[in-house]
Amino acid sequence: MRQSELIAEVSNHKQTLIAVVEQDDRVVYFYLYAQGEMRERFPGMRACWVRNLQPAPATEDHAATEQGLAPMMPAAYCRSLDGEPPLHPDGIQVIWNESDDGAALWYHGQLLAVVPGWSLYIDHQVSYAASCLKENGSTFPLGSASTNQQYARAEETRHFWRTWQHQHEHHPWQKLQQQFMERYEARFGPSVKYYAIDQGSWPPMAISQHEHNGVYYFLTLGVSIRPMPCVEILFNDDAGDYRRMEMAFAVEAQYVTEQSAVQMASALSGFAQLPWTTINWLGEGHTVESPMAPQGYEGFVLSDALCSPASKVSMPTVYGDKVNLYWASPIFTPEREFAHSQPNGGFELVKKLIEADVGHIFVPRGPVL
Repeated sequence: MRQSELIAEVSNHKQTLIAVVEQDDRVVYFYLYAQGEMRERFPGMRACWVRNLQPAPATEDHAATEQGLAPMMPAAYCRSLDGEPPLHPDGIQVIWNESDDGAALWYHGQLLAVVPGWSLYIDHQVSYAASCLKENGSTFPLGSASTNQQYARAEETRHFWRTWQHQHEHHPWQKLQQQFMERYEARFGPSVKYYAIDQGSWPPMAISQHEHNGVYYFLTLGVSIRPMPCVEILFNDDAGDYRRMEMAFAVEAQYVTEQSAVQMASALSGFAQLPWTTINWLGEGHTVESPMAPQGYEGFVLSDALCSPASKVSMPTVYGDKVNLYWASPIFTPEREFAHSQPNGGFELVKKLIEADVGHIFVPRGPVL
């Protein structure tokens, strides 16, 4: 029996997860597992059977499992009873999904397997394989784009990355950038400064600075290009209302210098990466610590509700999804502790802030708790 061989290894964009393809002379598997600090949160690995390379056994391959080997798939679940050809490394392409928490295995342009992002957050294995004939508990048939949403999404993801790979006349960023700037300038006047915050890596992200009626406004654009992790498993069919966001910070000019306002707004640059560096999501009432918070404050609470209806920005949709604009409002240590002390504590904190007439524009204040 030939020892299992690693034939492909591809990290996701933030180097938090890695996908590998292994095969021996019996079977091919596709694995996803966490790297670095993420291993504590996701200690196991997601294993997806891809294909048997030898005739399928009639029953469960317990002998392989007992030897610490990857088991072959029983004949009842296999598209091919005689086994299929081994994979050659040159034909393999691993494509991570847009939220950076799931991946698909392609081979010479054919989709072989999918490990969906939401499977990372549940307590049992779920994957999809083209060579799977019927469900066997952890592996499901991949089918086709017309019969399986996972197949259709994998194709959409491949198309998504193709549109972003090369500069061309209809590059997505040009259109998105224009849409966001038009909405921001319609509400806050012309942009006075524009900061790139992507550090030259994908996706393109920036902060646009505006000055309107004695207030400095800083708004991100480009963060919403990526859907956030975790949201699909939390909100299911309503995920499109929560998985994309931009952030903003506003402060009355009389209380700060422009330089100190820019320093506080630079916290948005760090927040813009958090969902993908932590494999998590940000939403209404979520809190984040930051050394960039004004003196005396520990961090920020993110909220759309703090913004009055008359002051809201009409945000464009991105890839058919709603984009939420969360205002970062500085909070004190007891306020953040309160938000974390109970279920939905962030919502309760925002409620107390609103009751104390705290809005989305920062002015110095005392604690509400």
